[in-house]
Amino acid sequence: MTAADSQVAVTPPASAASAQSRVGPDVVAELPEETPQAPAGSAFDISPRAVRAAFSAAHERQPGEPLYRPLRIYTLDPTASRQDGSVTTVNVPYEPLGPGPTSGLFEVIDEGSGDDVARTSGPLNLDASAVLLEQGVSPSAADPQFRAQMVYAVCSTTYAAFRQALGRDLMWGFMRGSMTDRAMRLRVRSSYADDRNAYYESTSGELRFGAFVAEATVAGNNVPYALVYTSLQHDVVVHEMSHALLDGLRAHLLTPTNPDVYAFHEAFADLVALFQRFTYDNVVRAGIRAGKGDLRASRLLTDLALQFGQTVGRPSALRSAIIEPDRRHEDSEEPHKRGEVLAAAVFEAFTKVYAKKTERAVRLASGGTGVLPQGELPDLLVDELTGHARKLAGHFLEICIRAIDYCPPVDLTFGEYLRALITADMDVVPDDPWLYREAVINAFRSYGIYPRDVRNLSEDTLRWSAPGLTISAVDDLSFATLRFRGEPGRPADLNELTRQANAFGRLISSSKYLGEFGLRAAGVSETGDRYMTPVVESIRTARRAGPDGQIVFDLVAEVIQRRVVQATADRVNFDFYGGATVILDPSGKVRYVIRKRIDDEARLSRQATYIGSSGVSFWQKTPVNRWLPRAQPFRFLHASPEPAAPPANPQPAATPEPAPPPASPKN
Repeated sequence: MTAADSQVAVTPPASAASAQSRVGPDVVAELPEETPQAPAGSAFDISPRAVRAAFSAAHERQPGEPLYRPLRIYTLDPTASRQDGSVTTVNVPYEPLGPGPTSGLFEVIDEGSGDDVARTSGPLNLDASAVLLEQGVSPSAADPQFRAQMVYAVCSTTYAAFRQALGRDLMWGFMRGSMTDRAMRLRVRSSYADDRNAYYESTSGELRFGAFVAEATVAGNNVPYALVYTSLQHDVVVHEMSHALLDGLRAHLLTPTNPDVYAFHEAFADLVALFQRFTYDNVVRAGIRAGKGDLRASRLLTDLALQFGQTVGRPSALRSAIIEPDRRHEDSEEPHKRGEVLAAAVFEAFTKVYAKKTERAVRLASGGTGVLPQGELPDLLVDELTGHARKLAGHFLEICIRAIDYCPPVDLTFGEYLRALITADMDVVPDDPWLYREAVINAFRSYGIYPRDVRNLSEDTLRWSAPGLTISAVDDLSFATLRFRGEPGRPADLNELTRQANAFGRLISSSKYLGEFGLRAAGVSETGDRYMTPVVESIRTARRAGPDGQIVFDLVAEVIQRRVVQATADRVNFDFYGGATVILDPSGKVRYVIRKRIDDEARLSRQATYIGSSGVSFWQKTPVNRWLPRAQPFRFLHASPEPAAPPANPQPAATPEPAPPPASPKN
């Protein structure tokens, strides 16, 4: 171990909370032979996803076990300077591991694309005595075992961040085989094929990190025709892991119903990657020094996937949180371009609040002028700015993740995400002295992001409304009735989740409230469209902790209804979804109904137009003239051009001919 690596381990706050919490026994329920069903004659169905929390395999530390497993990682990528904190030791919440490593949540596989070493080294054993003594495998761009360590550590800390923000165990969105298939781990392929790509494959439940040959012309510290591993790039790993976690949080947010849907997925994953970078003290410290205290002026803190961009024909990073000041939401429907606008808006709000929180320190350091002198920043000021930036980034990351619980279950738009951000934050922090919400609203406005059907952008207007009807509290869904396995983030068992799903199903399918939840009775309409039975997709507890120590508990449920739209002269044949996200308080009273009506003809018309125009590449037509979403959407979204072929026998002294610049890659 070198001196540069022997630093004090970084413990992300979410990892500390996860490792030090005591929540109950680490017991996984027995899997049923069949998927739980609603009682015969019910006007609703229950999705297998609704009861999957009973089979959570997240490990809870047992008495006598260590708190953490310290592992070394790249905080940026293999080509970044260690002076910028590119190598660090991170404390990952401890859990027993098998070779791979394999845990209750992850199964890491390195197929050694382009790497003969991987074929002989075998799977990584992090419990081997020599590996434990060295705090894991030494960082190396050429070591397949370090690739496995890198993806395991970064995926684990990202999972912990989501778990801390939402206050519960998370489930995967994929289903391999039947309910009786116990292999519910996310497969993480750290060297997948010869693929200039990295993506989440939702059907097989895999993160696939490609290995590819760099272009003849590269930028930065890269080498022409080098073998590039996307699994060694911190931003890329967090980005793909965020896709997998988001898929588990929402069943139908991947259906490309409008231009914002895929753009949101890309922006959200980028934001998680950006804010996760602020976990690492040395990276933030170097970035603040480079930007003279201005976060927006430091590319170390704003650029994403630097090595990926520099090896596929770009002069710099794949994307950045800083974009042209005149860019607007409606300027492009390409998912990455459109997503950059959302990411830039959130990051701008973050930097505005950061400027407020550090204003006093800057004034003290500048003799009251607020303008720092030329030259290096004083160490004490760097310490102060670094502390504020890291803590604030954690706040913004939690706000962004918590907002998912307040999003509609289908057809999400950027404007609705703004409303979710505001509502989620107001629920936990009614008093907002640092004006987080004002900064978010102003940033969204500056990039032309507006919700549909609101008259102004005040906080009270943006906050989701209470139900239009008075809905009686549901005693069967009150926290006094719910049963838990240790704490509210873990339901007791399969029977308890089935009971909750049935109670919620009876509520949403009641003829009295059906329309309030955006639904209608199953059957065939006068136009021939078929309305299928509403489906309870999820029912989950949420525990949110505020900055002042306040704790808020809720129950978050999701119902979906499918409408099979028949083709007419004006529209194609496709599935149209409606439904609602319903948030209930601990007494079982409905607080919010965030709905998308199944009978909203204007929304249906917009979706039909999108499928037939700019969204056509995300849909495919079947032989019976039915349109379905394209399979493996992230593989398609993240696909990059094929790399330039290296010369047959390259000579070290020769200067390779430059290859034509490829089209813009995507990640």
